[in-house]
Amino acid sequence: MDFELTEEQRMLKDMAYKFAQAEFPDVSHECDEHEKYTPEIRKKAAENGLVGAWVPEEYGGAGVGILGNAMVTEELSRVDAGIGLNIVAATFGSEAINDYGTEEQKKEYLTPVCRGEQVSAGAFTEPNAGTDVAGYQTRAVKDGSDYVINGNKMFITNGTVCDFMVVQAITNPENKKHASFSMIVVPADAKGVTRTKIHGKLGIRASDTAEIALEDVRVPQENLVGKEGRGFYQLMHFFDTTRVMVAGQAVGISQGCLDTVIKYAKERTAFGAPIGSFQLTQAKLTEMAVRIEALRNMVYKAGWLIDEGRPDYHLAAMAKYYGGQTAVYCANAAVEIHGGYGYIDEYDVQKWYRDAKILELYEGTKEAEIMTIGRVLMSR
Repeated sequence: MDFELTEEQRMLKDMAYKFAQAEFPDVSHECDEHEKYTPEIRKKAAENGLVGAWVPEEYGGAGVGILGNAMVTEELSRVDAGIGLNIVAATFGSEAINDYGTEEQKKEYLTPVCRGEQVSAGAFTEPNAGTDVAGYQTRAVKDGSDYVINGNKMFITNGTVCDFMVVQAITNPENKKHASFSMIVVPADAKGVTRTKIHGKLGIRASDTAEIALEDVRVPQENLVGKEGRGFYQLMHFFDTTRVMVAGQAVGISQGCLDTVIKYAKERTAFGAPIGSFQLTQAKLTEMAVRIEALRNMVYKAGWLIDEGRPDYHLAAMAKYYGGQTAVYCANAAVEIHGGYGYIDEYDVQKWYRDAKILELYEGTKEAEIMTIGRVLMSR
């Protein structure tokens, strides 16, 4: 058993962190305050191989796999989770194309995203169906050689900035619920697509989130991803993979909080001594460090197993579940150690506090992860 990172992985982590340090800080506050998306930074990141890092090289990616992508996500999120998400989630939805699409689809959609020329989105969640994936209502009806799609999607990452989206829709209503769905690529500028940006998010405000309406949207049947009627199962596999990325976000936010709070604890004094010399402060720092170390190992193992062709989606769900809890704990501890200063926007910890909460909500709520983990445990 070898826990040592390869030289390539160490260089990848270092490069991602240095890129974030160089590009994020000057715009971080503005992006958070004004909900500003960062296309210029995303394009520059693509030039450095950070967009679609998991994508195989033949389709334009860096070919570093799910583990490498988790490392990139970690290091970018260590500086700013929202701007980092604009980079690592530029391929969001394209995972399904990579896993189930045709060669033509992979070349047409994956390559321009990895080059920074386009952005993809996964149009899955609906206004009345989030965790209940089988409750989606969007329909795609065959008409000649086309699908005609009607429905509404909610909380879609990259919704107003994407060039295309992978839409989950009912194509076979006569089948049992789980066998009724399919995934279909829809150009964002197709007639009948209406995209409305969602404002006022608690955190990750640099990331674009939207509501999408599809009204008689017509796309060719060749835009089907994989086999008709297999969309539900494709989506479950999609989430099993992307949860590792989200858990990587949690590692990054948590590590960023620890880095900052250690520096602050050395500089801030109370009662004539640095607050880091007090046992209560050290107890919080220790708890943060222990949780981060445990989470990082969990995330790296989950990513490594997927790359090895031996995925453990039970472990991926654990990493996502524990990741959200760890990020929220570390952000809360960072605010507490900063005291009143942690409550004002002059210090980054209040932003991390807001950013961290989403990790317990998207890509499966913590309650959904409990259900996933619990079912596996009870099946043994």
